[in-house]
Amino acid sequence: MNLTRDRVHSIGWISVLLVCGAATIALTLRVNAVKSQVHDTENRIVRVQQSINFLETEFQTRSNQQALNQLNDLEFGYKAPSAAQYIEGERQLAALGKPMGPGAPQPIRYANASDEGASQDQDQAQGGGLLAMVSPVDPAHAATPPHRSGAGEKSRDPEREEMLRNATDLGKRLARIEVAEASQQ
Repeated sequence: MNLTRDRVHSIGWISVLLVCGAATIALTLRVNAVKSQVHDTENRIVRVQQSINFLETEFQTRSNQQALNQLNDLEFGYKAPSAAQYIEGERQLAALGKPMGPGAPQPIRYANASDEGASQDQDQAQGGGLLAMVSPVDPAHAATPPHRSGAGEKSRDPEREEMLRNATDLGKRLARIEVAEASQQ
């Protein structure tokens, strides 16, 4: 194999290019490593700044709490709740209840729902049916007794009479269930 001057010259240039390429790749990897370290350092700086802000806020909050505590001791005299202030169960809660005052509405009671034709006695004997809520607006359960006036006598308070009629109508409307039927095909 005969090496001429041109061939040696081209082999030299190729080897110089390979060395430069390897140096460029090594330099690029080193730059990326330094960039990664700089990015990590910046992230640590941000975390430290957030931690400093958190500690400053906590310090200010605690100093405000101490100032509020001193102000409370001097001015208001509020105290933290103690274990004796909490209710242990339903019985203690019921003991705190007040008796019903005059004019208070009757409590809502539950009854068996009856069909239109069946009586409540039959439903109670059967022991079934849906639970229905008795409305406290219903005049039978209203707290105020209905005003009785004579047949020819005009009521003393027409607004009250109108409200009583509206309550009766409302009770009837709420008690009625209308089932929407599907259209006939």
